[in-house]
Amino acid sequence: MIEQVKSLETRIDACEDESTRERYNVIKVTAENMIEAIKHAIVMLQISKESLKGPVMNGSMHESILTNDADYDYFGTGKIAEDEALPQTDTVVPERSYSSSEDEDFYDAEDFKSASSTPQKGSTPDSSPSTEEAIVQPQVIASDDDYYDELYDELDKENLGSLESHGSVIAHLLSQVRIGMDLTKVVLPTFILERRSLLEMYADFFAHPDLFLKIPELPTPRERMIQLVRWYLSAFHAGRNSEIAKKPYNPILGETFSCFWKMPGAENNNEKTDGPVPWASKDNLSFIAEQVSHHPPISAFYAEHFNKKISLDGYIWTKSKFLGLSIGVHMIGQGVISVIDHDEEYTITFPNGYGRSILTVPWIELGGKCTLGCAKTGYNATVEFHTKPFYGGKKHKVTAEIFEPNEKKPIVSIDGEWNGIMYAKYSTGMNEVFVDTKKMPIMKKLVKPTDQQTEFESRRLWKEVTYNLKNKFIEEATNHKQRLEQRQRNEAKERKEKGLKVETKCFHEEGEHWVYDRPLLKRVRNSPSSTL
Repeated sequence: MIEQVKSLETRIDACEDESTRERYNVIKVTAENMIEAIKHAIVMLQISKESLKGPVMNGSMHESILTNDADYDYFGTGKIAEDEALPQTDTVVPERSYSSSEDEDFYDAEDFKSASSTPQKGSTPDSSPSTEEAIVQPQVIASDDDYYDELYDELDKENLGSLESHGSVIAHLLSQVRIGMDLTKVVLPTFILERRSLLEMYADFFAHPDLFLKIPELPTPRERMIQLVRWYLSAFHAGRNSEIAKKPYNPILGETFSCFWKMPGAENNNEKTDGPVPWASKDNLSFIAEQVSHHPPISAFYAEHFNKKISLDGYIWTKSKFLGLSIGVHMIGQGVISVIDHDEEYTITFPNGYGRSILTVPWIELGGKCTLGCAKTGYNATVEFHTKPFYGGKKHKVTAEIFEPNEKKPIVSIDGEWNGIMYAKYSTGMNEVFVDTKKMPIMKKLVKPTDQQTEFESRRLWKEVTYNLKNKFIEEATNHKQRLEQRQRNEAKERKEKGLKVETKCFHEEGEHWVYDRPLLKRVRNSPSSTL
């Protein structure tokens, strides 16, 4: 049926008669909905099959599904009753994990030796054309003194292929999970890994640093709030640099990633900053991230521009669950943006992520309601990332509203696609393109060459894994990865035996939050010339 739909798409493209095209489209949409229903049936049959291997444990409450209101059904199509319990099974759980919050496991993916279709050295997965729209890559702007890194400067455009080409691997994956299960003990195949660490992906929040750095330049709180929302809505598309959903490396405890951006047209003097990236200047936007906890997995990150007097201090705790045909990642945490010259702090939250269509070619979507606000000025905004309904609807839809203090009617309403074009309608009647991710150039981040990095910096730490993944040497990538993770297990065991605590490098815990040790605001206030 999938092949027939592809043939129908070709026929639609070649059809010149509009009415005939419309009839074909109706058939195509109906067939696609039927395919999705069949996929769901396959998942449920697989889970039912596993349930029969052991006794069903009746009377146990089903753990809440991954959403803010915790009562979303496993197809992502609606609500389920609070007292509705799904059967729990005694499915044997592998000892290796990728995001354990229960014990000292440091695994997140491996090569399934028993799966005959798993790619081996020198081989690539059988691929089939993706049914998703091809991603239009925006222009990337690099600075004159940048250098080319072949492991990271090329986009990963390979296709994971269909269920047929990875059937045994998918079956192995599904055999480990049940709906609502926290993915603390699920082994993923190495070949679905993206060739970079999650810490590096967080740096892509600043793929458009010019939008971020414009916030402190605007004269009124209203304008600064609107600009903050503009930057925020631009901050997610660059993190997905592949046409298919792949999983970044889970950072190892103590791992760090640092980089900076040079702004075109800026003075770019050579006066160095005392901030998080010592080799950057005061005219650069600097960024550092650190994996500060493994149980739960928490990444902390910090960015600042010294001369603009703006910084972002944030952390994200990821919690994953299996949702049927999807894998959901709950992003718990927040970011605090300090606009120092205006004595303003803006608090922002982050959307959840979902890997959809895991039986065929997976794709990423965002979902959930996020808030942005400044306690001092009272300006605030809500941003809602809408997940695609089971039947109909558009992918990647986002809406946002910006409010003045103590007002319920928005001054700006925004809608569009978070990885496409977003339009704004102002209360004054003005309309505009608010953000166009297809046309805005991405500023390339500057990272030290791998041979100049310290042992626990992301690119050096994962260099062998990345090299082997890029060259399709899956077994070698798996072996290098397991050695890294085994070392972490050994270190964790040694700390436990000696009663030692993990010492972080750049961040510390304050209450329930993680913050950077030496934020720009603190350094400016402690400066002898400070007037703050």
